[in-house]
Amino acid sequence: MRTVPDAVTERLADLGNVPVALPVLVLAMAYAVRRGHRLAALAAGAAMALVPALVVPLKEWTARPGPLEPWAAGYYPSGHTATALTAYTAAALLLSPYTRRRWPLPVAAALTALTAAGLVLRGFHWPLDVLASLLMCTPPLLGVRWAAGRSARRRSG
Repeated sequence: MRTVPDAVTERLADLGNVPVALPVLVLAMAYAVRRGHRLAALAAGAAMALVPALVVPLKEWTARPGPLEPWAAGYYPSGHTATALTAYTAAALLLSPYTRRRWPLPVAAALTALTAAGLVLRGFHWPLDVLASLLMCTPPLLGVRWAAGRSARRRSG
């Protein structure tokens, strides 16, 4: 018996869809470029481009079945989680230098957590699928963090 309605968990899972998450990143990249932070915007775009390059081969190699569809394969790792984490966190890293408060990163973390929860509660992914995506996308995001910090220091110094 589920305690969260399917309509809610499906909407949460949809936060990791490319048509939802990518425009957020593209807008943040455009803003960063406009403010002269081209390196950071380029790093964010590269991190997002790496998502399918990392996720798709691993899905094909593992051919892991889903929780509700044991006959289907390709559920490990979660592409939706990888998309959400990369798009929202990279956007937050691009926007953080321009906000007085540090709200972008907690918002990105919340959107990613809601996506992951929706995917697991809806039965689209196992928790390990989500965890693998989080771990796999962290190194490219550290590159975005480095580029954003370097770009901000260069502009202020």
